Amino acid sequence: LGAEVNAHTDKDHTAYHMRGMAGDALRFITMLGDIVRNSTFPAEEIERERQVILHEVMEDEEDSLATADKMFDKTWFGEHPLAQPIIGSRLAIGRIARADLLGYVEQQYSGANVIVGVAGHVDAEAVVRAAEAAFGSMPAGVGNAMAPVTYGGGVAIKAQGGTSQSHVVFGYPVPGLHEPGQHAAVVAASLFGEGMSSPLLDEIRERRGLVYHADCSAEIGELGGQFVIEASTGPEQLDEFFAEVTRLLAEHAGSVDAVALERAKNQIAVRRARAHERPVRRLEDAALDVFAFGHVRSRAARVEPVRALSAADVRDAFATLLARPASVAVAGRLKKGAAERIRALFSQSPR
Repeated sequence: LGAEVNAHTDKDHTAYHMRGMAGDALRFITMLGDIVRNSTFPAEEIERERQVILHEVMEDEEDSLATADKMFDKTWFGEHPLAQPIIGSRLAIGRIARADLLGYVEQQYSGANVIVGVAGHVDAEAVVRAAEAAFGSMPAGVGNAMAPVTYGGGVAIKAQGGTSQSHVVFGYPVPGLHEPGQHAAVVAASLFGEGMSSPLLDEIRERRGLVYHADCSAEIGELGGQFVIEASTGPEQLDEFFAEVTRLLAEHAGSVDAVALERAKNQIAVRRARAHERPVRRLEDAALDVFAFGHVRSRAARVEPVRALSAADVRDAFATLLARPASVAVAGRLKKGAAERIRALFSQSPR
C-alpha cells in the first residue's frame, strides 16, 4: 500500500501507527489489529531485536546528555516506575524471553487500555465499524493505574570521558494535567526558554556565550508536571551557567514583563496551530486526551486558559516552582570540585 508503519513507546503509552492514503484507512485498522493482537514473537526475531536494542543501550550510555536525562528522572521519581528509562536496562533486555512478551501483551493489551484513532478524509462510521471488527473482541480488562508520584529532588553528577562538554538537566515540579496552574507553568517555560529572544537564550547564550544548546520546557502529565531546563556548556563555564540561570529564574519570580508574556502566549498559539495541522500529532494528542480526560479537548479548551493568564499569574508560577527543591543532573566533563559546588548551590533550595 506504500504506507509507513512504525511504533514507539513513551513513559506512559505505546503507539502503533500507519500513515498512507485515506482510501486505505480501513485496511490499516485491520492490519494494526492483527499486529497488536496476533503477533507471534518468533524466537529468532527476538534475538535479533535484542542485539539491536543492546547496541542502542551502549550508544545511549555513551551519550552524556542521555545520561543526564536518566539521572534527572532518578532524582525526580526515586523508586517510582517513571524513574526507569524507556529503553530498559541491560539486565532486563538480556533476560526477557518470548513468554514474557506474550504475557505482557495478554496483561496490558485489553479493551480498557486501547484507543483506536484515525485522522484524515475518512468515513467516520466506517472507521468505527472497522475498529470494532479488529479490536472489539479483546478482553475488556481494567484500566491501568499508576501509583502517585512522591517528588524527591536532589543532585546527581557523573563524570564521563569522551566529551569536552558538561551536559545539564535540571528543573522543578509544576502542576499536572488535572491541577490548577498547569497553563501558567507552560507559559512560564515558553517565556523563559523558547525562542532566541527568551531570557535563557538571549542572556545565557547570546550575551554571555555560556552555552551553544539550551532550552526550557514544561512537560505536563497526569501524575504531575516538570519544568525542565537542558543545556550543554563547557566545564569551565558550568558554575557561571548555574549562577546566571538561577538568578534569571529568581528575577522572573519577582516580575514578568508584559511584552515577554505576550510573546510567550503567541509562541504557544503558533506551536499548537502547527501541531493541529499535522494529522499524526493531532491524532496522538487526541488519543492522550481520551486517556486523561475521557474526551478530546477542543482547541478553545487548550488555547483560552493560556490567553487568560496575567503577568501576575505567570510570576506566581515562577515563585511557586522555586519554592520546591530542584532536581539537578550533570554528566560529562567536569572540573575539579564541580560536584561539591553544585551540591552547595542547590542545597540552599527550600526543602
